Amino acid sequence: MLTNVRALLYKYIQIMSKQVQNTLTNLFSSAIRAEVLALLLNNSEERFYVREIATLLRKNPSGVKRELDNLEKMGILISKRVANLKYFQAEKKSPLFAELKNLIAKSQGIHGALKALLKTSNIKIAFIYGPYAESEDADTVNLLIIGVNSLPAESIGDVEEKFGKKVHISVIEETEFKSRKESGDIELEKLLSGNKIMLMGKL
Repeated sequence: MLTNVRALLYKYIQIMSKQVQNTLTNLFSSAIRAEVLALLLNNSEERFYVREIATLLRKNPSGVKRELDNLEKMGILISKRVANLKYFQAEKKSPLFAELKNLIAKSQGIHGALKALLKTSNIKIAFIYGPYAESEDADTVNLLIIGVNSLPAESIGDVEEKFGKKVHISVIEETEFKSRKESGDIELEKLLSGNKIMLMGKL
């Protein structure tokens, strides 16, 4: 993702002020920082504490804490202490907020945006199947969730609007999925044998 972000970044950098140029260059100088940014900007209504972010991204907490502090100093994030925990959230008033959010969205694609949403949910297994898994030019993205769908409808709507694609969500209970898989359900086998983009977990 970092390479894609940098490629898009350089398209903007020529028309920006020196101060903004320096800020953007610093923002993407670290892979961990780019992942932290993607998580918080794609979930700008939410706030997270350090170990929560480290768990979601599967990164070392000390490295995550360092990047969070750096981003706060840059004015990209804000923090609030609640009891013994320090929560971080995207700073919507930052002049770079909208640009960074669009930049990261473009670099990730719609499947990256959906994956970022899934990381903050309790969903363990999810993947894209159908036409979009074969060609990203498809107008509809078929998302299969195994378990319980805990994705906010508003967040899905934002993703659809941003990428101009319809997200169709199908849900199969975990027990039903295991039963159908073990019994050799023809329809399920056909779906699983086709092209897929895994977003969460393993089949």
